[in-house]
Amino acid sequence: MVRDEGQNKAKNREPLVSILVLNYNGKKFLKECFDSILKSTYPNFEIALVDNNSSDDSIAYTQANYPMVKIVQTHRNAGYSRAYNIAFREVQGKYYILLNNDVVVAENWLEPLVNVAESDSKIGALQPKIRSLIDDGYFEYAGASGGFMDKCGYPFLRGRIFYTIERDEGQYDDESFVFWTSGAAMFVRAEALEKSGNLDEDFVHHMEEIDLCWRLHLVDYRLKVIPDSVIYHYAGATIKADSFKKIYWNHRNGIFTLIKNLEKGNLVKTLIIRYLLDVINVFHAAIGQLDFKHAYAIIKSHVWLIFNLKMMFQKRKEVQEIRIVSDKDYEFLMYNRFLVFDYFLKGKKTFQSLNFKFNQTQ
Repeated sequence: MVRDEGQNKAKNREPLVSILVLNYNGKKFLKECFDSILKSTYPNFEIALVDNNSSDDSIAYTQANYPMVKIVQTHRNAGYSRAYNIAFREVQGKYYILLNNDVVVAENWLEPLVNVAESDSKIGALQPKIRSLIDDGYFEYAGASGGFMDKCGYPFLRGRIFYTIERDEGQYDDESFVFWTSGAAMFVRAEALEKSGNLDEDFVHHMEEIDLCWRLHLVDYRLKVIPDSVIYHYAGATIKADSFKKIYWNHRNGIFTLIKNLEKGNLVKTLIIRYLLDVINVFHAAIGQLDFKHAYAIIKSHVWLIFNLKMMFQKRKEVQEIRIVSDKDYEFLMYNRFLVFDYFLKGKKTFQSLNFKFNQTQ
């Protein structure tokens, strides 16, 4: 978005960043989102509204009020992954930013991301620090300050473990390697997707960014959180954190991710433990808490997994064929304990309390 001659010169020097704002009936969020992006001080970016077949007037509103925004229509709502895969073909950036529509960005959010990516060609993906728009001073549930995973495939964040979200007091303001970057604001090197492949459309909702990040590791890219870049996210605007849908998708896609990406030896033992933990979870929800919705969501996820084993193992074959590093090469980013036990039984509710030792500058 160029405003004067000085910016034209800067634009010619800086790589193009394509900001892809995913939208489904989200007109109420668009003004605040677009206005904040347009205040960005980085000189060379384009914006695209990636509309997932909205029934509100999001497209008409954008065309009337933000004519500089490119419209990418998916024509049917088949989820996060399909929408972005379509958008990738319609933009020209060296870097893509996958951005939720319920996000507000700081003016200088882009420069730290671009600078880090330009300094190291092995960077595949980055994320900013993500704070909550509705809980002032707190991290945001879906991104916080970078993502990790435990030995059973449970994801967690610097700033959020399961249901505990920390206040941001600067404790995670260090630039750090991470296992995964948040799909709410994911900065991706376009060239890296040629090696890892695009987002997996069979995930539909949730954890698709973790699957993509895992594949980036497999083809020897690095991922980081850059807390000098800050955005604000209205958490849960699409699917509530404790909803049936979120429980279902997270359990379904968590195991789907393991099947695709782990080496054979690690996969067998991890699946056994993960299934046992899900059985315990079902009984605890149904009998201990009388939360039959939660129990049924887990059961339904496993039914889907059983009926889709052939598809998942075909995808596993394809993923393992692109692998150029072993699990050991990135295992320092995986918490080598049972996060479920540490959180629910030992009361370790914060990232710092885990005493998770990993090399932040490897």
